[in-house]
Amino acid sequence: MSAVGAEAGEHAHAGVLRIFPPADDASRIVLVRHGEAECNINRVVGGLKGCTGLTDLGRRQVAALADRLYESGELREATALYSSVLPRATETAERLRPVVGQGPKALGPVVQRCDLCELHPGQCDGMPWEEVVEAYGVPDWDRDPGIPIAPGGESWSEFVVRASDAVREVVGRHPGELVVAAVHAGVIEACMIRFLGVPPEIYRRGWVRIVHASMTEWEWVPAEDRWVLLRFNDSCGVPTV
Repeated sequence: MSAVGAEAGEHAHAGVLRIFPPADDASRIVLVRHGEAECNINRVVGGLKGCTGLTDLGRRQVAALADRLYESGELREATALYSSVLPRATETAERLRPVVGQGPKALGPVVQRCDLCELHPGQCDGMPWEEVVEAYGVPDWDRDPGIPIAPGGESWSEFVVRASDAVREVVGRHPGELVVAAVHAGVIEACMIRFLGVPPEIYRRGWVRIVHASMTEWEWVPAEDRWVLLRFNDSCGVPTV
């Protein structure tokens, strides 16, 4: 560090500094987006009916992430591994389980939670997206985010609250610990919206893309109810083709 930088570090207001140790009661969660899924490629709505797991590329993506985690040991301190109940997420979690925490025996089984799922699609589950548009139209969530995607399905606003609250609840179960969850792009987006106040339009209009098998890490300080984004969309070493 230069003399100027050292002086700035010594005298800068504490609120300006961004390099600081974690609080004593801080907890962390790493959200891993699942690998590429069959429903992504086939362009069908991937709820419980429409999701059939990962593609071959998706499995290679998760394998590449597993290799990285084995070499780096960066998630070796994790005490629990969660996933949504959708096959693309559960398959991702099971393939990462050997390299998360101190091994499968110490870690225990993957904990599956429906509230970590992508937006619940209701009656359009399993339908091609083209047919969904023909049958139900495209909800204008900029005008009214409370419109459900289809009969029996969630609205955008309902999903954002449900998914981010699920992440908060999971972290609250593990005070002072590191946990990992295999989830979906929408869940990661919901956390960015609720925890950082990122405008929802950023995601709805496709200006940010959450990469398959990427990691987004949060730190939560319960005494202040403060969320710190430690990394976002970390896909180093993950193949795209």
